[in-house]
Amino acid sequence: MPADTSILARYLPEPAVGLVFDSLKLNNIQLTVSRSRKSKLGDFRPGLPGKRHRISVNGDLNPFHFLIVYVHELAHAVVHNQYGNKVLPHGKEWKVAYRQLMQPYLELKIFPDDVTRTLNNYLRNAKAINGTDLAMTRVLAGYDKGSKEGTEIEHLPKGAVFRSSNGKVFKKLDQRRKRFVCQCMTSGRLYLFNPLARVEKLDAND
Repeated sequence: MPADTSILARYLPEPAVGLVFDSLKLNNIQLTVSRSRKSKLGDFRPGLPGKRHRISVNGDLNPFHFLIVYVHELAHAVVHNQYGNKVLPHGKEWKVAYRQLMQPYLELKIFPDDVTRTLNNYLRNAKAINGTDLAMTRVLAGYDKGSKEGTEIEHLPKGAVFRSSNGKVFKKLDQRRKRFVCQCMTSGRLYLFNPLARVEKLDAND
């Protein structure tokens, strides 16, 4: 657990450190900085009787993304304290809590203008923030550090062949709503890919 503000400052925008530290104490939460997880960016686990709630956030996120995911999970903790398991995970109670908890950070103007605009739109009907909201994912990716390997699937032409992060080779087919249908070249099975997933484009004879 990040035990003090100096540790939190490694992962958060500097103006947000004090607010996050106070929210951890107020809500009796243990925060864990996790290794990168492809399936999720963060999670909330209710504490057992007499134990603290637990929130984890992926440590490879940029500071703005880390803060947004943390507040998302904090909203789950607040709703759990009030309603237990009697409401939906991303129901109206959670949406209200998320908007309210994010407001102090917006008032401090912690986020860049493009992130603030996109975040305000996202908060009107917030859901899980695991890459499914493409506008939010795109704008936050602009603040990632380091070089980005590969090509986003949405920029590949239909019929392109590529290698995914797990080493399997696919062919890009049609778009289904927000995701792309891709066929595994060895099994023939169809999979759905996030359009922002980065892959290695292959030549036709690879």
